[in-house]
Amino acid sequence: MSEPRFFVGLISGTSVDGIDAVVLALRNSQLEIIACHDEPYPETLRLAVLSLCHPGINEIDRLGIVDRDVADSFAKAALAVISKAGLKVSDIAAIGSHGQTIRHRPSEDRTFTLQIGDANRIAELTGITTIADFRRRDVAAGGQGAPLTPAFHRVAFGISGNATAVVNIGGISNITLLDDGDNLVGFDSGPGNTLMDAWVRKHLDQAFDQNGAWADSGRADESLLERCLDDPYFSAPAPKSTGPEYFNLAWLEERLDMLPDPIPPEDVQRTLLELTARSIAATLDNESIAQLAVCGGGAKNTPLMTRLGELLYPTQVITTQALGIDPDWVEAAAFAWLASRTVDNLPGNEPSVTGATGYRVLGAVFPG
Repeated sequence: MSEPRFFVGLISGTSVDGIDAVVLALRNSQLEIIACHDEPYPETLRLAVLSLCHPGINEIDRLGIVDRDVADSFAKAALAVISKAGLKVSDIAAIGSHGQTIRHRPSEDRTFTLQIGDANRIAELTGITTIADFRRRDVAAGGQGAPLTPAFHRVAFGISGNATAVVNIGGISNITLLDDGDNLVGFDSGPGNTLMDAWVRKHLDQAFDQNGAWADSGRADESLLERCLDDPYFSAPAPKSTGPEYFNLAWLEERLDMLPDPIPPEDVQRTLLELTARSIAATLDNESIAQLAVCGGGAKNTPLMTRLGELLYPTQVITTQALGIDPDWVEAAAFAWLASRTVDNLPGNEPSVTGATGYRVLGAVFPG
């Protein structure tokens, strides 16, 4: 049996709470996460990143500084997870760094996407070949650059004879549909946690709604929910992708202003949970999907998981833990796997998912 190759995967999602890092062992077609690490952002850096996610003054200078500081945190996370794995730097074939998205603007004619976290610096600080900037080659080929994880979901979770959907509920929810054939469907269904996080931060000064407890104390407002679901994004066909540049507090408050009377903040939170659940469920056929496997932070939101189960019955709603990967680490593992594809000069995108004109080898290589 051949010796495994080890890749590090790094990602910070749209929630901007820190860096997920894994060491992925690859042996032929088998993969295994052998170590994982969560590297929180320093609060000053988290706020600096968030300030770059929307237009503002002096952006170029701020971008240059934050690009460097994010890279330093990514390098720290990489070295920490390698140490946890009991490996040496020289054992790692490559780092796959997603970086930190600060803009994702899909459109018909001027799509662009931008992730920061200078890979030159990561390679320099770790001494490991680093692969980054995965999304923009797909965009150059006419795609949206997102989602990129469905190809990994097929490798990690494809089950013969069992139609499975995978949904990552991070800041944005993205869905992968897996069947027995070669068809692969994936797209962003809409907001995941991003609106709930923004609302709880505004009213309770908390980073997120722990276990959905605040949402569980409220009642969904059907009038607000209807105004949210009327947004044309939800009825738009795939391929499609989105981000907090679109689904944000301003988007929510515009719809709250349409209501004749204010509603309690906990009811708004429950409505946002319902929005996430319904926008996911609306994309799935519960008669043909045997199971929905959930990963990302939303997997820890009990009321959300319960609601998905109710909306999708008889489809079984599980977490990816049941399929062998802890839901916290699926996205980081995906970028470790994407790094392996680049090293092997193999494509990492799925044109049926992103809308690209063809398969492309993704990422830029920064030698260690």
